[in-house]
Amino acid sequence: MLIIGIAGGTGSGKTTVVHQIMNELPETEVGIISQDSYYKANDHLNMDERALINFDHPRAIDFDLLCSDLKDLKAGNSINQPVYSFVHHNRTDDYILTHPRKVMIVEGILILTNPELRNLFDIKIFVHADSDERLIRRLKRDIVERGRDMDEVLHRYQTTLKPMHEQFIEPSKAYADIIIPNDKYNTVAIDIVRTVINKKIND
Repeated sequence: MLIIGIAGGTGSGKTTVVHQIMNELPETEVGIISQDSYYKANDHLNMDERALINFDHPRAIDFDLLCSDLKDLKAGNSINQPVYSFVHHNRTDDYILTHPRKVMIVEGILILTNPELRNLFDIKIFVHADSDERLIRRLKRDIVERGRDMDEVLHRYQTTLKPMHEQFIEPSKAYADIIIPNDKYNTVAIDIVRTVINKKIND
C-alpha cells in the first residue's frame, strides 16, 4: 500500500489537488482519509465549551486513532472511519466503512506535524497558497457549508487560524517531499505524483 499525505493551510486547495491527482486513476484502487474525520470526541463538553476549542491546534486531532487506522489498512483490514460534525463540534455516532486500497491519500492541515503519522507516509505533499486567497476560500466555505457568519469567521481567523498556521502548519512544510504552489494549476507536480501512483498500482 502506498500512503500519501497531503497537507497545507486552511483554504490552500488541498481538496482540489486530491481531485487532480485522482483524475483518471482507477477509483477502486485509491482511497481518501480526511484529518477532519479524526477530531477528538467532545462528549464531555457542552455546546458553548465545544465552540471554544482550538481546532487548528494538533492536540485537537486524535492522531493515535488515525495512525492505528492507517496501520490496520496497511495490514489489509477494513476500518470504521469516524464522522465529525462541524455544526455540533463533535463526533457523530456514524462511521464510514473504509476498505484497504493500493493507494491511500490522507489530507489535512496538521498531518505533517505528527512524527508517527509522517513516518507512515511514503510521499509527503504540501499545498501552498497565498494567505489572502486562503482567507477568501475559508470565508466562503464556513459561511456556505458550516453556517457561520462573517464576523465569527474573521474573528476565528485572526485569533486562531493565522497564529496556528504560523506556529504549526507553515513550519511543517519542511517535512514535505513535494511542495505544490496552488496559485495556478500545477500540471508538472500533479503529473509526477500521478506517475508514482500509477507505477504502484501497476506493480
